[in-house]
Amino acid sequence: MEGVILQTVDLCKAFKGFTAVDKVNLSVRRGDIHALIGPNGAGKTTVFNLLTKFLPPTSGQILFKGEDITREAPAEVALRGVIRSFQISAVFPHLTVLENVRVALQRKLGLTYHFWRPDTALKALDERAMALLEEVGLADFARTVTIELAYGRKRALEIATTLAVDPELMLLDEPTQGMGGEDVARITELIRKVAANRTVLMVEHNMKVIASIADRITVLQRGAVLAEGSYAEVSNNPAVMEAYMGTAHA
Repeated sequence: MEGVILQTVDLCKAFKGFTAVDKVNLSVRRGDIHALIGPNGAGKTTVFNLLTKFLPPTSGQILFKGEDITREAPAEVALRGVIRSFQISAVFPHLTVLENVRVALQRKLGLTYHFWRPDTALKALDERAMALLEEVGLADFARTVTIELAYGRKRALEIATTLAVDPELMLLDEPTQGMGGEDVARITELIRKVAANRTVLMVEHNMKVIASIADRITVLQRGAVLAEGSYAEVSNNPAVMEAYMGTAHA
C-alpha cells in the first residue's frame, strides 16, 4: 500500500485459549500520528508488544515498509527504525539529563553502552545531545541530575533518548499517563513537534490529547478492530460510544 509504513495482516495472539489480539489489520501511513485506543483490556499493549517483537504472534503478518518483519528479533526491528519509547529510554536516575542522552547516542560512534570509557571520549556527542534537549525543551536542564526532574520532564527526556536513535517509526505507550494538565499540554505539544518529520503510533487514554493531535485512530475492543478513522468519525460511531460508555446513546 502506497504511503503505508507499517501494516499488520490478520495479526493474532492467543494465550492458552484466550485471544488477546484477534485478526487485527492495521495500516499506519507515513508521516501520520496514528492513535491506538480502546477500553482497558482491549489489547492495545499486546499489539505494541507484537509490533516490537516482545511477543511472537500466534498468526498473521507484520510488514514494515513492505518487508515482512514478523519473525525478526526485537533488536533487528529496532535497527530498522521501529523504536518504542521504553526500549531505549529507561533513563538513568543518577546521571545528568545530558549524560542520559549521550548514552542513547553512543551507538552512533560504535561505543554503545561502553560505560567504562572516560567522559572525555564522549564529548563529541555533546553537540547532538544538546540539540535533542533543545528540541524537547530540556536544554536548560542539561546538567540536572535526572532524579531531580519533575515527572513530565522525565517523560520529555524519554522522548529525547528515543529521538537519539533516529527512529522512522516512534511507538509511544501512554505518553501522558499520570500527568497533570500542564504537563499533558507540554507533552502533547512536544509529540506534535517531533512528529513533524516522523511517523508516530501511540497508545493513549486521554481523549483530549487524541482529539488534538491524531491524524487517524484505530479503536480496539476485546482484541479486535472496532472502528477506524478520524477523531470525528470514531467519536460519533455508535459502536465506539457503546464500548466506552456502555450505551449507544451516551
